[in-house]
Amino acid sequence: MNRIALVEDNVRLNRLLATRLAAEGVEVDGFLSAGAAWNALASREYAVLIVDRGLPDGDGLDLLKRLRAAHNSIPCLFLTARDALHDRVAGLDAGADDYLTKPFAFEELVARVRVLMRRPAEIRMLDPEFSGIRILATDASMTNGARKVPLASAELQIMLALVARAGNTVRRSALEHAAWGVGVAVTPNALDVALHRLRRKLVAIESNVRIANVRGLGYALRTAPGSGGNA
Repeated sequence: MNRIALVEDNVRLNRLLATRLAAEGVEVDGFLSAGAAWNALASREYAVLIVDRGLPDGDGLDLLKRLRAAHNSIPCLFLTARDALHDRVAGLDAGADDYLTKPFAFEELVARVRVLMRRPAEIRMLDPEFSGIRILATDASMTNGARKVPLASAELQIMLALVARAGNTVRRSALEHAAWGVGVAVTPNALDVALHRLRRKLVAIESNVRIANVRGLGYALRTAPGSGGNA
């Protein structure tokens, strides 16, 4: 899937972004209103949604909230001319994955769109489960029955990637990409630190799920009887 949905009511900007993204190999369907975008998103599949906050028929965040309520987990980058902290927080709370404040550099828009497009669809599943544990993506937490622990951003993406594979092995490089994307400088042992913390959190919620090191291949979730101990 290499087509994205762009919701921007400024006709000139809509066309300009669509043209320039197409030149970068990203196909765009442009919409001028939330209503038109909703109809398209309800019937077609897109890799990413770019939505402006100020639209003629409402706030772009209302469209995003409606999509999330319908269990549509399309990655979303929202555009806003507002730079106040509460506006950015409101967008992220509504389910946006990233934001850009106008005016922005086109190169930055392309880079952020590509990061969202590279995210495998299975990683974007909402609240996936594996052997009793559930990953609450919108709440950034992990549960086992009534027990719950918060997850840092990188930890959340690592667990989403592991749970999506349902016990199959995930390469180390794939976990690093899921956690930090591209262009982010991290230390060589950043993944090891994150996995150590996740193992401790699994013990804390008394789960029998462990993160196993599949030597030479990567990591996978495994189940073991009882609780406590690390894989």
